[in-house]
Amino acid sequence: MVQKRDLKRLSDYLYEIPTSLRSDMRVPARIYADDKLLEMALEDRAVEQLVNTTTLPGIVRYALAMPDIHQGYGFSIGGVAATKLPDGVISPGGVGYDINCGVRLLASNLTRDEVAPHVGALMNAVYRRVPSGVGQGGALKLSERDMDEVLERGASWVVDKLGYGTREDLERTEERGSMAGGEARHVSKQARDRARGQLGTLGSGNHFLEIDQVVEIYDQAAADAYGLYPGRIAVQIHSGSRALGHQVCTDYVRRLQQAAAQYGIKLPDRELACVPFDSPEGKAYFGAMVCAANYAWANRQVMAHQVRQAFDDVLAGKVNRRELSMVYDVAHNIAKVETYPVEGQPTRLCVHRKGATRSLGPGGQGLPDAYREIGQPVLIPGSMGTASYVLAGTRKAMEESFGSTCHGAGRVLSRQSAKRQVRGDELRAELERQGIAVRAGSMPGLAEEAPDAYKDIDLVVEVVHGAGLSRKVARLEPLGVMKG
Repeated sequence: MVQKRDLKRLSDYLYEIPTSLRSDMRVPARIYADDKLLEMALEDRAVEQLVNTTTLPGIVRYALAMPDIHQGYGFSIGGVAATKLPDGVISPGGVGYDINCGVRLLASNLTRDEVAPHVGALMNAVYRRVPSGVGQGGALKLSERDMDEVLERGASWVVDKLGYGTREDLERTEERGSMAGGEARHVSKQARDRARGQLGTLGSGNHFLEIDQVVEIYDQAAADAYGLYPGRIAVQIHSGSRALGHQVCTDYVRRLQQAAAQYGIKLPDRELACVPFDSPEGKAYFGAMVCAANYAWANRQVMAHQVRQAFDDVLAGKVNRRELSMVYDVAHNIAKVETYPVEGQPTRLCVHRKGATRSLGPGGQGLPDAYREIGQPVLIPGSMGTASYVLAGTRKAMEESFGSTCHGAGRVLSRQSAKRQVRGDELRAELERQGIAVRAGSMPGLAEEAPDAYKDIDLVVEVVHGAGLSRKVARLEPLGVMKG
């Protein structure tokens, strides 16, 4: 186990584990944290997993962990690792099972006072419109051809074929909701069959749908650009690629574990299974992973449409202004080909972000025109019943963290531990006493996501803000929460 004495403090919010710790480390490991969050990170195997990540063939500069770091499969959750192309590796463990689990934020011109009397009815309508829960399917049943289109075109298929949403929705989605490189032929029949009826569904676990109010603004210019104003209503949708992403990861972990030996790859943890990015197996995994990412963006696009319908269901005839406009949609679990400086030279890299999110600064390539001078909206959801934050990407992140920042609060209790310590019905009653309307499919599922199961979101956000990886723009607090 890595201990605190093994780390060197580089700044107020940055620690480093030097390569002298272990002979197999190719680069140092770095952790963004304060003293309290560092102590929490050292309580499980997350930091050991971070050190293991430094052994990946082709890794450059350092392996990174964000302040929400906790133990995951192979890679720690909250981890970032970049490998040099074309020979550097790609690893399913560096993306995770819920490929492109991410967050979409919608802003409205509705005020809290206008919506407050209708929150319960709105949550009921959202609960009816958006299917949720383990294995839960939706109203859309995709044909084989439709599935191929969704896998390769993502959210753009939803807008073009179904008419759900607008071109502005796509402009304000990472990769415009349609990442290049997806090849449906690399997605197994089992993955397709599991996901065929799940488009437009929330899922379970830590996925949620929230009606929030904007309670504080920290950066007026950025908030104005994003359309966020004090007292206004916003909606967050947190979900991913459902069974499709899980099956893609399962399929390729097995395949890459078998293939790694033929490339002479030996790693300290079998869960780090990887192959060269440019190998046949690497290209196949990347093509399938992109398909799962596109499915996730399509999934959140459909759910955004369903939420807009729910607002119309309840507020028509009561409130004239019901527009829910896109702020942004970001991925939390993904591997992408991006260019960053390595030894002073622009270098094509495969950037793995697992439980981390992109944080492009002003002028970042791919930003919509409306955000080019401000930087990318960075969406950091809190745990259920706590605050969430909107931040803006920075140039410092582009220089220091491969354009990355944290993605949430980070777990401190496993789901089983949370269920042993928290009763779902008591938690629901407490949230209702706080004025938060709760809709959930099961009380054990609710207990799994109790606020006490997570780190303090305020501490986590202060670290990335203080370290300059992203800057605070707005704070949101929930009025209604829907869990799978």
